[in-house]
Amino acid sequence: MTLRAATRGDLDAIMALEESAFPTDAWSRTAMAAEIASPHGRYLVDDESGRVVGYGGVRAVVGAGDADIQTIALEADVRGAGRGRALLRALLDEARARRAQQVFLEVRADNPVAQRLYASEGFVEIARRPRYYQPDDVDAIIMQLNLPEPGADGKVDR
Repeated sequence: MTLRAATRGDLDAIMALEESAFPTDAWSRTAMAAEIASPHGRYLVDDESGRVVGYGGVRAVVGAGDADIQTIALEADVRGAGRGRALLRALLDEARARRAQQVFLEVRADNPVAQRLYASEGFVEIARRPRYYQPDDVDAIIMQLNLPEPGADGKVDR
């Protein structure tokens, strides 16, 4: 498993994963390309021997104080091996590096696996958006994590 910065050259692979993971509400190619290119965020890919098997993104304007996990997706055959957690932790590290103090995300109410991952990393539910995910009429659970301050050595305990 190698995590690296996503590039425009990864867009086809990212979109294939996006459409597979989120068939009814995938982001458009234009929106994803804009996210990857934005200076206000960071997208990472999980590269396995030259093949993109996962990706994730965080939007964190430097100095704004908060950040949003935009998305995390993995190929079905690599799920359950800690790759989602590794992506999430790398995105949280990026948010911290951009001086975020809080991180937010939205997760589908019908995705208990993702909810458990986020809760295990310290996220808590703060609200719900009814029927947010369309056309499926699935609620969004809004979760928040307060990022701990780094210690004297610059490291954060997890």
